[in-house]
Amino acid sequence: MPQKNILATHLLSAVLLWLVTGLSVAIAAYPERPITLVVTYPPGGTADLVARLLAPEVAKELGQNVVVENRGGAGGMIGGASVAKAAPDGYTLMLDAANHAQNPAVQPKMLFDTLKDFAPIVYVQRVPNILVVRTDNEIKTVADLIRLGKQKDPLLYYASSGPGGAQHLAGVLFNALTGTHLEAVHYKGGSAGVMDVMSGQVTMMFSTIGVSLPHVRAGKLRVIAVGSDKRTAAFPDIPTIAETGVPGYASYEWNAVYAPAGTPPAIIQRLNQAFVSALKQPTVIARIGEFNGEIIASTPEELDIFRRAELEKWQRVAKQFNLQLAQ
Repeated sequence: MPQKNILATHLLSAVLLWLVTGLSVAIAAYPERPITLVVTYPPGGTADLVARLLAPEVAKELGQNVVVENRGGAGGMIGGASVAKAAPDGYTLMLDAANHAQNPAVQPKMLFDTLKDFAPIVYVQRVPNILVVRTDNEIKTVADLIRLGKQKDPLLYYASSGPGGAQHLAGVLFNALTGTHLEAVHYKGGSAGVMDVMSGQVTMMFSTIGVSLPHVRAGKLRVIAVGSDKRTAAFPDIPTIAETGVPGYASYEWNAVYAPAGTPPAIIQRLNQAFVSALKQPTVIARIGEFNGEIIASTPEELDIFRRAELEKWQRVAKQFNLQLAQ
């Protein structure tokens, strides 16, 4: 081999060794600065609540601050797009919700590739949506809602946490399965929508338990039915939507944490361990239990299997019922 080629080969080997050694040192030292946890929804909703509950516990595990940053809009896609473009170094993470799997099925234009642009870290928790109305509302059962909802004059309006959000699609799915004409009114987050249900500006909401439960306890909202596939411990006497005449109906909000695709596996595992440890803390268990959340605390691999199954489910539902949001 010519001497020039030998020198080039040695130089390339030295550069590769330097790069690998540098990367290994960086991973071993991770994290060396604060981590940003992007919540793809506005403050006040379940995703925001869960993120702010977990952030200080994860910070203790990692020895660095975890800063929660809300970047809401477009059913989670604005925040998601910013994280997809972030450096895959473990310092920018995303806490998303059910929209992660629903958007590709119903959004006419995606801002990223859900599977290719994000690396799964941990499936955090899930909680069923509940159908709530003001306590003085004439709708007392799902049958009442179906009867009145089939009328177009007047239309019944329901609050949504934003176009393409889990609460919006809960109503879209209800319409598809029952032949009703419920019309969504979109708000910047679940809390704002619940406030207008209580004020009488809109009739109902397929709300998360965490947002509505305090108002139910205060006697300002009434729960008509729950969206889970079985009755929930928070409201054991309240039937599911499925058992009250809408078979096959199920509506959950769930949260999971992701990193930009390309994040080193060692960092993904370190983050998974930190989040799982946080989810085992008594204060976290108690707080999530207050809004009837079911802690999952998965591995990255389990989250990947789950999100792929959810994507396939919503693609089937969207095709079957021709569900697509207006552009």
